[in-house]
Parts: sequence; C-alpha cells; structure tokens
Amino acid sequence: MIGIVIPACNEEAHLKACLNAIQKAIDFVKNQNIHIQTLVVLDSCQDQSKQITQQMNIPFIECQVQNVGIARDLGVRALIEQGAQWIACTDADSCVYENWLLEQIKLQPIDAICGVVQISDWGRLSPETQMHYLEHYQDRMGHHHIHGANLSFSAEAYLKVGGFEAIQCHEDIRLVQRLKAFDLKIIWSNQVRVNTSSRLNARAPEGFSQFLIDLENKNIMTSKQES
Repeated sequence: MIGIVIPACNEEAHLKACLNAIQKAIDFVKNQNIHIQTLVVLDSCQDQSKQITQQMNIPFIECQVQNVGIARDLGVRALIEQGAQWIACTDADSCVYENWLLEQIKLQPIDAICGVVQISDWGRLSPETQMHYLEHYQDRMGHHHIHGANLSFSAEAYLKVGGFEAIQCHEDIRLVQRLKAFDLKIIWSNQVRVNTSSRLNARAPEGFSQFLIDLENKNIMTSKQES
C-alpha cells in the first residue's frame, strides 16, 4: 500500500487542483495492482479546505497545531497504521506530475526519494528572480534539493529514524539528514516531479515561499542600488 500525505492550512485556493493532480497520478498506475490511499491533514483551517476535501470524497484528519512537522507526522503515522509501506508527501499548493507515483514505483526498493519542484507560474516574481533561481536550481539526477512537497520514503525507514520533527520549518531537511545519518539509501531524482506555486504569502517561516520572498527582495534592493 502507498500512502499520500498532504498537510493543508487554509489552502482553499489550491487544494482542489492538488487533489485532482494526485487522482491523475493514481489513475496512471491503476494497472500496477497497488492500493493507494490519500490523506489530507487539515491543520487549523478556517477556510473551505475541509469542505473541498469532503466534496471530493478524500479522507482527512484534523488538528489544531499550526505546525507542518506535526501535521505531516500525524498523516504519515495514520497511513502506516492503515498498512502503508511507502509514503509519498506533497503540499496542498502543489500539483504532482501524472507519472509521479509511477516513477517512485520504478525506483523500488529504496529507502527514500527526493524529487524536484518546478514553479508553475512566475507571474508574481521579477524576471531577475526567475533567472537567479533557475541558474542555481539543479534540475538533474543526483541533485541535492529537499522539498517537503516532493519527498517519499518507506515506512520502515521513517520509523527507524523517528519521523518528522515537531518543527514549523525544515522538517523535511531534518528528516533527510537523519536518513543519511543512518546510512539509508536515498535517490535524488528529477524524474519524480511536482509543480509548486510561487505564492509570496509564506505558510512556514524560512520555507520555500520565504526563500522566494527573500530572493525577490534581494533583487529589488540590487535594482534600486544600481539605478
């Protein structure tokens, strides 16, 4: 069984597209004879995220922690209890590629897979920010990027290293660091792909959105100094 975990905190603007993309990825591997279970973890939602999840008939659990590390961990452990042997994580503002699950299946057996993200819309950001981002992002096999929006692992490996920490940011990085410390096998693949938003209202301090904000602000300051 494969479990898919999506933490969501007030994600009504993106959640439906996220869940539709996941369903397409599930349909893409329907001939693999693998049971796949999706679980949304609704964390402190005050918008229509719960109603969207219910309307789409997607299982969910709720918590009031405002902490992505705790939310991810709750979802992962709930799915492991249901029998999931492999866990695939993404984010509610992201859309997985149609072959997202297939590429993970093809890489088995493995302890963990770190995939890549592609920004779906650069309209909120300056051309300079886009250029600087693309210059440094390693969209290749053997990259070393870590994204909670595209991180998967075996249940055995997750439990062995203690799971996601109860922190508001970098829970994905800390998990991969522990996987490496235990000398577990990680594949860094650009074939496992996710489109993510370029929103500038960061949910997590120092998360991906904050990284884009900081990069944009740096380019604005540089532009002002040069003018």
